[in-house]
Amino acid sequence: MHSTRVSHHVRAPRPAVYRALLDPAAVAAWRVPDGMTAEVHAFEGREGGAFRVSLTYEEPSGAGKSGAHTDTYHGHFARLVPGERIVEVLEFESADPAFQGAMTMTTTLTDADGGTRVEVVHEGLPDAVPAADNETGTRMALAKLAALVEAAERNE
Repeated sequence: MHSTRVSHHVRAPRPAVYRALLDPAAVAAWRVPDGMTAEVHAFEGREGGAFRVSLTYEEPSGAGKSGAHTDTYHGHFARLVPGERIVEVLEFESADPAFQGAMTMTTTLTDADGGTRVEVVHEGLPDAVPAADNETGTRMALAKLAALVEAAERNE
């Protein structure tokens, strides 16, 4: 098991970013790497609340952890500190033991340069998930988060 840490600057205030982290429609739009689509099956944005999400490769060559072209994960919100931190415990739905086991994802928001610094730390990643792939996917998702929240802020 290993860990990754990725951060991104969002030109929007922390409350706006925090809302997008707990809005299922927003999550479906941003929490997905390029080349994939997301489906949010369940999402209770409260401490102790459960979630279940599937990410599906757009290209048929993409191999999933849960199915032929899909990565499905489920978990719960272990801790929510409004405007500051979200701690999620999640695991892939996979028959392959190499992808099984609980992971912790902590998202921390801090004020930075007229906006928000978003830092995502994944702990307990299975060794079968290359750190570089996880970091790349997280960077892609955070760029989408920034675009979504920044656009919403401009339109308010």
